[in-house]
Amino acid sequence: MHEPPKGAVYAIYYPVLAAVGVPVNIIAMVILSRGRCGLSKCITLYLVAMAASDLMVLITAVILQRIVGIYFPGSYLSLTWACRFKSPIAYACRDSSVWLTVAFTFDRFVAICCRNFQRKYCTKETAAPVVAAIVVLSFFKNFSFFFLFEPLYIADNLAWYCRLIPSFYTSPWWRAYSYFNHITTPLVPFALILLLNVLTVKHIVAAGRVRKSLRDNSLPGKGPDPEMENRKKSIVLLFSISGNVILLWMTYIIHYLYSRMTETYKYSGYNDPVFILAEAGNMLLLLSCCTNTFIYTVTQSKFRDQLKTMLTYPFTQFAKLT
Repeated sequence: MHEPPKGAVYAIYYPVLAAVGVPVNIIAMVILSRGRCGLSKCITLYLVAMAASDLMVLITAVILQRIVGIYFPGSYLSLTWACRFKSPIAYACRDSSVWLTVAFTFDRFVAICCRNFQRKYCTKETAAPVVAAIVVLSFFKNFSFFFLFEPLYIADNLAWYCRLIPSFYTSPWWRAYSYFNHITTPLVPFALILLLNVLTVKHIVAAGRVRKSLRDNSLPGKGPDPEMENRKKSIVLLFSISGNVILLWMTYIIHYLYSRMTETYKYSGYNDPVFILAEAGNMLLLLSCCTNTFIYTVTQSKFRDQLKTMLTYPFTQFAKLT
């Protein structure tokens, strides 16, 4: 589609999503970057990078593509050159967000299951190049989208809107690129997240049994194990973030697999059930870009404290002045 879907649902949903998602991601970046949430520097770096990627997805995919297309059709942002730039950037930021979640999941897997390797890997010095590599590779991978579009029409010597070039549907090279693009995001990340989470849970269950047996024999009647309590807090944050991504991307994956198996690549209109499924997948996918802050608020007590301090700061300063 060369323009965003029309209808009251879309016209309301995307502005609300941007109005909520942009400030909450900025707030998350500010709070986390201050380093007062009781998280390690390496975890903080991953979470800040994820928030930055989500923010860029909201700006490029929601504001510049969806909202501008719905409320300002025919603006200069609808020119073909603008469309060609917006799409690769939006896809690159989306891929970065997903793969940063994989990197965060792997980091927590190493921290919990690979104690001998933890000190070398779970550091800010390692996380920084990992984040940089993910961002660079995501942009490199999606650069080809710049060549996938052609003008929908030309008026007054200006090329307007974008549509996929005809060879995209016939060329084996473009078909291979399409498969590669969807396999690397989100199919491979989903498989890795699920595998790492299963291995992490298996390790925690086994370690918990051993520690419980040892504590029962050596320290009968003692309180809860602080080591296991710390692991529980870490695992709640991990599962909340990774589970959120999987849940909100699932509709997108279902539509992709259905369209490939049935070779349904075109829609009869905005009321076509397949189009509704596709758009529902896109809506949920974009929703995943503004949910992490709420996850931190629910699962991290120190983050809640910092959030309260930030929200009440203007009022406390005003009270002091009066």
